[in-house]
Amino acid sequence: MKRRKFIANSSKAGAALSIMGIYACKETKKKEEGAADTAEMPETAAEPFFKLSLAQWSIHKMIREDGVDPYTFAEKAKNWGFTGLEYVSQLYNPELEKAGYSEEAMAAFVEKCNAEAEKHGMENVLIMIDGQGNLAVTDEAERNETIEKHKKWVDAAAAMGCHAIRVNLNGSNDPEEWIANSVDGLTKLSTYAKTKNINVLVENHGGLSSNGALHAQVMEKVELDNCGTLPDFGNFCIKRKEGTWDCAEMYDIYKGVEELMPHAKAVSAKSHDFDAEGNETEIDYVKMLKIVKDHGYTGYIGVEYEGSELDEEAGILATKELLIEASKKLG
Repeated sequence: MKRRKFIANSSKAGAALSIMGIYACKETKKKEEGAADTAEMPETAAEPFFKLSLAQWSIHKMIREDGVDPYTFAEKAKNWGFTGLEYVSQLYNPELEKAGYSEEAMAAFVEKCNAEAEKHGMENVLIMIDGQGNLAVTDEAERNETIEKHKKWVDAAAAMGCHAIRVNLNGSNDPEEWIANSVDGLTKLSTYAKTKNINVLVENHGGLSSNGALHAQVMEKVELDNCGTLPDFGNFCIKRKEGTWDCAEMYDIYKGVEELMPHAKAVSAKSHDFDAEGNETEIDYVKMLKIVKDHGYTGYIGVEYEGSELDEEAGILATKELLIEASKKLG
């Protein structure tokens, strides 16, 4: 009440307050406008804890069915927002097999891949090796022959600036034999690869390699720092139904990734189908990424779309988006 009486009895004070009121209104309006501008500005999205690479298998239908040149891999991956390339050896087999995997043919493969990667500013990450023999076969002579075939790919990976090759551990179905054979094959191959500064990574890719516990045992027995794992979110079928691709025995996918991550030097984000919200229908990506992150992994995660509901480009982009969105939910 005193303040009102004072204002009423003092025209000078009233004028001063009036001016101050106008000034305050203007400042309030500016602040409100500023707040509105800030609210309209998009929040800076947190960067994922990993880098994004593309597994070339994601475009195997384009290459095999549509006649797409496999050497356009770098260009396509760049356009889809990736920075790393994961090559698949078998997609180049038509030309390499014809030449008997000669030094000249392998050198040409390396030169073309390097030129395309450099042209599009991409990083060569690794080469996935298939169809070059069984590293865990019981016959030692066959196992040694397989190792020799893989050495050419170690050399190619080194010449391309990759950090690794991915191999499969096919061979014996007896756990004890499989472990012993795997340790022998990997030790010999990794010892050679070490001279080239290349890692030899084993993916869970069916059979006993999809048993996370046994797979981890092999890693512990090899005891070479350039031999590790490439956990794949989805390849945990240990046994298929006879005559079909349907799985008869499935290993727990989250348990498997947990067991393989201590030895991981690469990670593969497998996908098949998506629901209306963009989530993978069989794999909880948030749960998977938490396992990966909790193990301190910050390298490349490769998108590997294998579905049929979406075409390959749409499936690749859906998987990439899912990885980014899932990583945001980890905080």
